[in-house]
Amino acid sequence: MGSGKGRPTPSRAEREAARKRPLVADTKEAKARAKAELAAAREKARIGMANGEDRYLPARDKGPQRKFARDFVDAGWHLGEAVMPMMLLVIVLTFIPIAAVTYWSFIGLWIFILFVIGDMIITSIRVKKVAKDRFGTRMEKGLGWYAAMRTIQMRFMRLPKPQVKRGAKV
Repeated sequence: MGSGKGRPTPSRAEREAARKRPLVADTKEAKARAKAELAAAREKARIGMANGEDRYLPARDKGPQRKFARDFVDAGWHLGEAVMPMMLLVIVLTFIPIAAVTYWSFIGLWIFILFVIGDMIITSIRVKKVAKDRFGTRMEKGLGWYAAMRTIQMRFMRLPKPQVKRGAKV
């Protein structure tokens, strides 16, 4: 009859060696898998933010009033979208070796910037007025500034991406 376990009792050193393992798996496959999962999560968050999904937006962009301000700005045409192209034009004009062309291009740029600032102020006032009518007296702080800053971004560079077409009724 086979009594006993049929093998020698392991030594204490053998048992301790068998129990030891790294706290965090340090295999190449685990690292590659974790990196791929993180990249997939970031891509999902980037797409969600671009599409305006509320849970992926940063705190400054969350909420129905901010969404309204974005849609209000995106539905219209604003001078601020042309600031960068206008500055590039002025840079090109400064290469013309005629002092009058350089001078008047800078004067024109500053006049344009004043019109852009006026457009930003008007947009800010209009957004706050319409939002107050739509959402009541409880207004988010900085809503007008948020809308004004969005007007000076070129439409294709805005994040979250515009959700309404130009000319749409908001």
